[in-house]
Amino acid sequence: MDTELRARRVVHPTERVVTGRLVRLMDGYAREVRVGQPVLVAVLTAAGVAGLLLRVVRALLSSGGGAARRSFKELKKGPEFLVTPVRVRDVADRLLEVELHGHLPQSALHPGDHVQLTLRPQRDPDLPPRIERIVNLTTGQLLTPRTATVWSHLGPPLLLQAALGASVLLAVAACSVVS
Repeated sequence: MDTELRARRVVHPTERVVTGRLVRLMDGYAREVRVGQPVLVAVLTAAGVAGLLLRVVRALLSSGGGAARRSFKELKKGPEFLVTPVRVRDVADRLLEVELHGHLPQSALHPGDHVQLTLRPQRDPDLPPRIERIVNLTTGQLLTPRTATVWSHLGPPLLLQAALGASVLLAVAACSVVS
């Protein structure tokens, strides 16, 4: 009994731009962005200086209250983002696997859509390349997936506080050099 049922091998493309038909969007899973400890320590130190100044001002003005703070452990954990493995059949009839990081509108991609993908290799060579940009040739849409970053994870309030603290430290350093 000779059957022609051979499972097609899924390959990771090496090209920067791939054109083909979308075969399947697999089930997504969460992956964590690593937060470098030196970056986090620098931001928290600068924010701590500004925080001390703000506490002094609050004590003088008796306004009380304050925002809830996230712990160092929570900040170091990093943000999670959605990773969706995507299968595409290219013009050479190869079955390719790439990764979509972040979210897209649900109606943006459907199996069978003719797509052009701009890819970027990941740091881990065992992982398939990730999608930077999608041109859905079927609908004419240009799609750019967005993921969480270290800066969005830390948040504008903490980053503004860190900028204020860094400027205070620079001002104190400049005054001590001039004196």
